[in-house]
Amino acid sequence: MCTICGCESAQTHAPHVHDHPHGEGDHVHARVLQLEQDILAGNQHMADHVRAHLASQHTLALNLVSSPGSGKTTLLVETVTRLKAQQRPIAVIEGDQQTSFDAERIRATGVQAVQINTGKGCHLDARMVHDALHDLPALPHGVLMIENVGNLVCPAGFDLGEHAKVLVFSVTEGEDKPLKYPDMFQAAGLILLHKCDLLPHVRFDVDRALAFVRQVNPDAPVIQLSSITGEGFEGWMHWIDTQCAAA
Repeated sequence: MCTICGCESAQTHAPHVHDHPHGEGDHVHARVLQLEQDILAGNQHMADHVRAHLASQHTLALNLVSSPGSGKTTLLVETVTRLKAQQRPIAVIEGDQQTSFDAERIRATGVQAVQINTGKGCHLDARMVHDALHDLPALPHGVLMIENVGNLVCPAGFDLGEHAKVLVFSVTEGEDKPLKYPDMFQAAGLILLHKCDLLPHVRFDVDRALAFVRQVNPDAPVIQLSSITGEGFEGWMHWIDTQCAAA
């Protein structure tokens, strides 16, 4: 059981600590904090190893995060299709609690994908990514896309060795998501405002949402796009190209 979020993650198993009465609460609390620190330190060590490995191949790794239902997989399918057309090496690591549906959608494009099922775990961790890389080809000067489990809480605290977290924020969600989940929005290196083709049909104030984004993350660029109409994809692909050049 992960002492940080309560999920059962392969990387974050830790001994169960019983709460004791009779004045032992402070000791138990200190022990739990130490376990959390050990878990995150172990994950960080593995993430640094993954990052060094990818850097040696000049591979750009992007960690796509979002809440469930944001259209992250649909966006990813369109993205890898365009990258493949550019002859850029690309592969995908798919994270989900159950099923392999998302990986199958990626493979249908001709791009190799590894599915990671986390079971009761609510996020990927660096060990999972490290192990998945053994099932993928080298991607010199290419792109590794990591689709994290749909969750706006736990993935914010776990480095996977990525170059940047890309947050997919859908217009079908509330404008106040940045204020409700500030850690995730603060961790994002890029924010994609997705499903913009639905704006005429939903109550979503773009200006208000962007103002909330700026309150918690003044620096991350925001791209408005739609995987259905293609709106904004030129900017998204250009951002990937610039990050590849930096990698």
